[in-house]
Amino acid sequence: MTMMEIETRKNRRNAASAIELQQLRFAVVACDYGSFRRAAEVLSVKHTVLSRSIGQLEYLVGTSLFERSSGGIKPTVTGQAVLRIARLILEQVDILVDTGKSGGRGDTGHLVIGFYTSVSAGNLRASIGEFKKLHPQIELVTMEHSRFHLLTALRNGTVDVVVSPGPLVSKDVKSLLLWSERILISLPQDHCLAAREMIYWADLRNEKILLSRIDPGREIDDLLISKFVLPDDRPTVERHDVSRGIIKNLTSMGMGLSLMMESDIGASFAGLVYRDLHDRMGPSRVEFYAHWRGDNKNPALKRFLDLLAERYPSPPPALGG
Repeated sequence: MTMMEIETRKNRRNAASAIELQQLRFAVVACDYGSFRRAAEVLSVKHTVLSRSIGQLEYLVGTSLFERSSGGIKPTVTGQAVLRIARLILEQVDILVDTGKSGGRGDTGHLVIGFYTSVSAGNLRASIGEFKKLHPQIELVTMEHSRFHLLTALRNGTVDVVVSPGPLVSKDVKSLLLWSERILISLPQDHCLAAREMIYWADLRNEKILLSRIDPGREIDDLLISKFVLPDDRPTVERHDVSRGIIKNLTSMGMGLSLMMESDIGASFAGLVYRDLHDRMGPSRVEFYAHWRGDNKNPALKRFLDLLAERYPSPPPALGG
């Protein structure tokens, strides 16, 4: 390794160690609101403090993160990549803090349930409600977050159990098949397909599908690939870095259609209608699982898993011919 390469690595380490979490948070919030001034108001800091902090971050990473204009800001192409990593770093720091806070509590009488699906209706809502009614003495905490965040939290013990569509792949995680939910298409009430009682996947060929970058997502992607074998036949998919609630807003504005789980329609939304998506076998469905660490000895976790196993017994294996 040359002296120049050694010096370059040293400079990179120095720059990385100089970056502060506050700078990352300021940049992420500014990106979310599209304005330094609005971000400063939300964070209750002076506009000059936030602007200077982001300028220091740009100096340390060696590139401009935002394009500035009188109408606000928007991330540069490189800025988008940097901000994506910044969000992951901040997620990990939040997990670290959560782990520290929960470290002083005993396991008995405390249960943390993670999910990234809706609890406005459906089996997860009913299961949590029944568990709380049966065990009012247990401190029940819920955490809604991305698949990545929840899997990390499960591994480090911040979350006791994760209920999710599809399996979480990890050698240290056990799984229990629970229930399945229908996949629905959400569309404006004045859309031409809204008049139909039954909508097929093939009907979406020329439509634009709006999806949240927040999970669930992989199961939806797998369905789109399986239903439209040829890429040219698939509908246009447009992903937004917003919540499922905002996706409903965008759909009601006529910006596209959206796919959602059956449990997500408990919270009604004006101007939208929901229809089952069918293929020749009937409505499309996605299976839900409970995931937990095998070495988690929390008695409250065992009670919750017992409740799930009783409510949603797995079907017996098929007999061999």
